[in-house]
Amino acid sequence: MTGKRIDEFRAARTHAMARLMQTEHLGIKRFLTLDSGAYRDSSAEGGLDDRTKELLGLVASAVLRCDDCINYHLEQCIKTGSTPKQIEDALNVALVVGGSIVIPHLRRAMLVLDELASERGGAA
Repeated sequence: MTGKRIDEFRAARTHAMARLMQTEHLGIKRFLTLDSGAYRDSSAEGGLDDRTKELLGLVASAVLRCDDCINYHLEQCIKTGSTPKQIEDALNVALVVGGSIVIPHLRRAMLVLDELASERGGAA
């Protein structure tokens, strides 16, 4: 069974993103295109793979202390093949870079990671 925290996040993000996509504002549309392009796998051209990019996104989100972004990147990290240990390692980098103010966000991230693991029938 899916956890309440991740279910609420998914529902709210889906609803808000649908509304955002209705905008005709060129700057917003350009930024959203830029954002999605930044996470595309570019390993075939000698760049980073999507798994690594999602881990980087997770670290940046934790340092910036954005719980919505952390939740999104946690889910993407799992989808792109990161293990819970790799995710924890990335979160450790965020803690070192961001300092103790990141700890509350790491606590919530671990709960979401547990929920994601539970969805997949395993433990984090």
